[in-house]
Amino acid sequence: MDLELVVRAQRGDEEAFANLAVGLGPRLYLVSQRILRDIDLAEDATQQALVNIWRDLPQLRDLGRFDAWCYRILVRACYAEARRERRWAPNLHLLPIDKPTTGGLDAIVDRDQLARGFRRLSVEHRTVIVLRHYLDMPVERIAETLGVPLGTVQSRLHNAMRGLRAALDADERTSAREVAQ
Repeated sequence: MDLELVVRAQRGDEEAFANLAVGLGPRLYLVSQRILRDIDLAEDATQQALVNIWRDLPQLRDLGRFDAWCYRILVRACYAEARRERRWAPNLHLLPIDKPTTGGLDAIVDRDQLARGFRRLSVEHRTVIVLRHYLDMPVERIAETLGVPLGTVQSRLHNAMRGLRAALDADERTSAREVAQ
């Protein structure tokens, strides 16, 4: 992150903030997309986060923590979008695949089951999984980013993984019953 751009944007330089937003926007969008699992909600959350970052930037004291501060604002925007849109109806938007799969049909089925299980988690649980496993943040930094105690992050990660396993097991039992019939 270019600290000079952050300083200039903090002083009200719109061009500097536009340059920051060009670099920051796509990263924020990918994180919000993974948390919310809906393209439209992710776009809204990202846009709201960028507006809030611009508005609150003059109050940022530690410029070295700019990225963590931005992720905290993004997570709050994601939570707000999730509260507004409580139903998680399937949508027809196709999410891009992070890496090409070579496992054929089995890999597609596994990815689909994982996505369904992930969608069943609460937004708080999806958030800690995305921050930990997608952004590779250490749990201490996640706690700082979310503004919650370390134990809360560890608990959410544990419960999220347990919930994901339970959802996958439930899907597997349902599939096995369908095959047996």
